[in-house]
Amino acid sequence: MTSTPCALLILNGKESGNLDVRQAVKNLREEGVTLHVRVTWEQGDAKRYVKEAITLGVDTLIAGGGDGTINEVATALMAIPITDRPNLGIVPLGTANDFATSCNIPLQIDNAMQLAVKGRAVAIDIAQVNDEHYFINMATGGFGTRITTETPEKLKAVLGGASYFIHGLMRMDAIKADSCEIHGPDFDWAGDALVIGIGNGRQAGGGQPLCPTALINDGQLQLRLLTAEELLPALLTSVFSGEKNKNIVEATLPWLEITAPHDIIFNLDGEPLSGKHFRIEILPNAIQCRLPPNCELLG
Repeated sequence: MTSTPCALLILNGKESGNLDVRQAVKNLREEGVTLHVRVTWEQGDAKRYVKEAITLGVDTLIAGGGDGTINEVATALMAIPITDRPNLGIVPLGTANDFATSCNIPLQIDNAMQLAVKGRAVAIDIAQVNDEHYFINMATGGFGTRITTETPEKLKAVLGGASYFIHGLMRMDAIKADSCEIHGPDFDWAGDALVIGIGNGRQAGGGQPLCPTALINDGQLQLRLLTAEELLPALLTSVFSGEKNKNIVEATLPWLEITAPHDIIFNLDGEPLSGKHFRIEILPNAIQCRLPPNCELLG
């Protein structure tokens, strides 16, 4: 262990020319921080860089990007034995930044970089899906997943997180329920679901609080789904506002299993996963993440 901080920044390739990122890296290096920078180009780069970081003996791995980049880095971290697993730092550079925003991580790049290197490391949970996939923030299924998956890149670039909402209004004709069964400890449900949210974190789709009471260090997942008995009014009000509604099913569970007669798609922090069966379970205290003192997702 070195006496001064040593970190490796895994930067989403779209941000390789970001001058604010370059300045923040320069500032930290001038303070004596050893900061390596690697830029992703294609799928699998983050996993390779995490392995390199272990060889370099870094204290912290910094995910510089959106929720998808954070997911990729966190997933790669889970392949490292927990005793050798570096801390996770986050610099939000994506379209929605749902996880970083709900954690109160600064959107100002220099402040976020300082936190990522020097902030307190807190043990947080991560969710495992079918033994090999992970999400740190949320898994979403149903209409909302199709919208976030299909939203054009140009629309996201112009409108940011609001683009998901706007595109959803444009695709009201695509509202279609997913038939499935969900089972967990003392919980059973079967029916048609328009929106399914399984939260370790609280918000998805550009700031929508789909699981508004979830915590990232309580060893639990928050399940919240909207049944198909009520369409657009509930979709745009009750689900995203946290209001009570007879068509919203809620539960807090350490694990759950979802089965469907046909393939359904779940969006794991922005990464789509298709299948007929999903087992999702929380892994408590899996990652040490550098978070601000006012992080609202800590219990």
